[in-house]
Amino acid sequence: QVQLVESGGGLVQAGGSLRLSCAASGRTLSSLTMGWFRQAPGKEREFVAATSWDYGRTLYADSVKDRFTISRDNAKNTVYLQMNSLKPEDTAVYYCAAAQRYSASRRGEYDYWGQGTQVTVSS
Repeated sequence: QVQLVESGGGLVQAGGSLRLSCAASGRTLSSLTMGWFRQAPGKEREFVAATSWDYGRTLYADSVKDRFTISRDNAKNTVYLQMNSLKPEDTAVYYCAAAQRYSASRRGEYDYWGQGTQVTVSS
């Protein structure tokens, strides 16, 4: 079993930056694909970014490419999402997730989920 706890969310102005963290316990992240998803009010949860356990495969949604960067520190059992040039449409609850398959970008491919952290971008 893996427990995931997100932190780092908050309120930021458009154009600003935030870094989300996801701390894992219960199992080492070094054998898991880690991803970030987000869910805005009234919308489906959508994929944001993911990285395989060996850094060999990193995926981004088109809407965040070149603005967001996912990274991981397996020694600290933590994954990060650096978000730059934030836009009001990035406002959502952001969820960290872990998958046992090597490459995963769909919600159903993930086995463990955090509780989420709110990100609000004001215009």
